[in-house]
Formats: sequence, C-alpha cells, structure tokens
Amino acid sequence: MRIYLDLVTRSYLMSPPEHFVVEYAINPWMDTNAPVDTELAVKQWEGLRETLVRLGHTVHVLLPEIGLPDMVYAANGAFSVDGVVYGAKFKYPQRAAEAAAHRRFYETLGWRYHLASETNEGEGDFTYLPAAHGGLILAGHGFRTEVTAHAEAQEVLGRPVISLRLTDPRIYHLDVALQPLDDANIAYYPGAFSESAQKVLAQLFPDAVVATEEDALTFGLNLVSDGRNVVLNSEATGLAASLRSAGYVPVPVELSELKKGGGSVKCCVAELRG
Repeated sequence: MRIYLDLVTRSYLMSPPEHFVVEYAINPWMDTNAPVDTELAVKQWEGLRETLVRLGHTVHVLLPEIGLPDMVYAANGAFSVDGVVYGAKFKYPQRAAEAAAHRRFYETLGWRYHLASETNEGEGDFTYLPAAHGGLILAGHGFRTEVTAHAEAQEVLGRPVISLRLTDPRIYHLDVALQPLDDANIAYYPGAFSESAQKVLAQLFPDAVVATEEDALTFGLNLVSDGRNVVLNSEATGLAASLRSAGYVPVPVELSELKKGGGSVKCCVAELRG
C-alpha cells in the first residue's frame, strides 16, 4: 500500500483562455483550419481550475492578454524552485511576449527573477523532484529548449540538472513525455527519449510508472499530481488504470479544446515553488 508522505497543499498559476485560438502552427498538433470553440475552452479550463481548488490547492490567475492566444499554457512562462525563478525565453516569436507577463507576476510575489540568456520554455521542459537523489531537476531538449539552458538553470537555481534528449516531434516538450507523481517518482514514456536518456531514467527511477505511446499521444502524461491525486486528460484511460494500480488516485478532466493547441492539464498549470 502506498503511503502519501509527500501530499501537501500546492500553489499553481493558470491563465484563462479568453483569447485562445489556433491562428498559427508551431507544433504538430496545431491545425489552423480546425475551428476552436473559445467559450468551451474557457469552460473546460474553469473545470480544471475548480478541480485543483477542490483538491485543496491554491490557484493564482494570470490575466490573459490580447494577441497572446497561447498564454493559457501557463507552464511555459517560467520555472521556479524555492522562490527563485528562471524565466522563459521562447523559441517562437509568436509567444515571446508571454515571458514579460510572467516576469511581472513573479516580481509581485517578491521572488528573485532571472532573465534567461538561453532559449527555454519554462516548465514545458523543466521539472523538479525535491526528494529524488537529494533533489533533481529533470530537463528536456531537442525541440524547444536549448541544452545550454540546462547549465544556465543549474547556475540560477542551485540544483543538479539531468539533461534528457527528446526525439519524437509529436512530444516536443518534456511535460508531454514525463511528469512527477510525487516528490521522488515519475511517470514517463520511454519512446519519447533518446536511448541514453532512457537508460538514465531507468537507473534513476526504477519504480516509475512506465506509460505507453497511446498514453503519451492522448496527453495523459501532461498531468498534475499532488503526490496522491493525479489530474489528467480524460482520454488517457489506460494511464489512469496504471496509476490506480500504482496506488495513486486518477482525477480525469476534459480539455478537448485546449488539446487543439498542443497542450493539456500540465501545460495549463505552472507550479509555484516558493
């Protein structure tokens, strides 16, 4: 039986999709010919926010800005550890202005914000496990974040960084391939990574929940977990069953409209590690 030692109240940042449309394509999931129901997207987003609050967590809201339709994917704007923030520097110009909006938010908290020199997309490609091997940052590269950003993040945040190369263009961010389930363990899809990265993950996390390609392509791994409850895309039924078998509590949510932009639960939620 799993003992939930690391179940704590968490703080998150989200930004409502009031201006969400797919008017450009910067990942394989975006189709500018597929209509988006913005009203439904807002309703689904609100369902996700309410779910996190119901589970006992705090959700801060970053107001959306006109002309930034992808701002709903709040995880990409920065990466924080212990009140220190490594800011995003987006690869594509369509999203570049989002970084300034996130910077203003973190500065209102009084956190120490570091402007990135290297291209990175925040929690899209960084995640933190404080109880794994003394505290590790896992960092993806290959499509959006440059590997040089990993060294910069290590210097800024003072935590060891494990670099993991992504190889499947459909899984263009780390947060579509891998997420922490608690402070020491993960769920991930091995096929998203290079052979050497797969070996590293297998050594570091022998008890990981290993997901399938179907799990990954239904955005099941784009999840948010508090150590017990795992909020994930309702389409990922296979992964939900695996999580339940491992002792976690799957909490499915419907995010079909936001999937049209190439994101799901985690993409919409930045964790505030203060």
